[in-house]
Amino acid sequence: MKPLERAAHHASGDWAIEAQGLVKTFGDKRAVDGVNLNVKAGTIYGVLGPNGAGKTTTIRMLGTLLRPDMGSAQIFGHDVVKESHTVRQLIGLTGQYASVDESLSANENLMIFSRLLGLGRAEAKRKTADLLEEFGLTDAAKRPIKGFSGGMRRRLDLAASLIAQPPLIFLDEPTTGLDPRTRAQMWNTIRQLVQSGSTVLLTTQYLDEADQLADRVAVIDQGHVVAEGTVDDLKASVGTASLQLRIQEMTQLEQARQIVEQILRTESNVTAEAGKITAPMADANIAADLLIAFRAAGIDLAEMSVQKPTLDEVFLAITGQDARGNESHPSPETNAVKELQA
Repeated sequence: MKPLERAAHHASGDWAIEAQGLVKTFGDKRAVDGVNLNVKAGTIYGVLGPNGAGKTTTIRMLGTLLRPDMGSAQIFGHDVVKESHTVRQLIGLTGQYASVDESLSANENLMIFSRLLGLGRAEAKRKTADLLEEFGLTDAAKRPIKGFSGGMRRRLDLAASLIAQPPLIFLDEPTTGLDPRTRAQMWNTIRQLVQSGSTVLLTTQYLDEADQLADRVAVIDQGHVVAEGTVDDLKASVGTASLQLRIQEMTQLEQARQIVEQILRTESNVTAEAGKITAPMADANIAADLLIAFRAAGIDLAEMSVQKPTLDEVFLAITGQDARGNESHPSPETNAVKELQA
């Protein structure tokens, strides 16, 4: 039975990954310290964290490459330690760096991977051709890999991990070092994988990547899961949206500020200077009421925007550093989140 057929025995609402209390220690350092993860089948799950947070170590345990020192994990109900052979048939793993042989062509690499996975020559040839076409590598199929761009190598590496059509795919920072255009192409490929029935666990340092792709996100810091939820949930935990508007006539600035205070029902944190008004806004739908009030008062707007907190701001608030591990000065929002976590 093929991996996808085996996974199909599970209902669509089942968990692809269930991990409880995963711990991995190297010497006197706990790289992973009690990680819990629950990933629903048929979704994209993002794992965020600065360098050294424990993301890759967690994936290596879930992928049977490292044995947990403590805790347990199941892939589609199969224990990663006791049933490692079965788990390996259910997963594909693409690391941060391409695992292909640079001295061989794309075609030769995929043929070798296919044969190693037990495919017959005819089936391996068909599968290789299909993957090269799917990932836009047909024209470069016979070229040595050493002449490929970074984006082409990453696409080939991902193609190799899909030869066995695994129902669960681990992508460990799959777009590291890629240009924006190639990253966007990879994002489309990842979405297509889920549409075709796979589940994807994605680690990344690009917060816009998680924002674009992930159904749910876990933030790992110093070996712990410090936050988990949908992207919108995490953004809401940091604070309200921000209203920013600019009026055309400076003489109407004070009148406009009063209208904003009246509609938003707040007098604090509303600033008005240089023709621009900024205020916190808990409900973005109120923006329509503001537009009506401004029109009634004869106030013309030059521009208006409502901005939610970014995932970057969420990350800074939760971890106190950016996704690259650079520390930031704690903000009031950071302190508030830390207090809630304590």
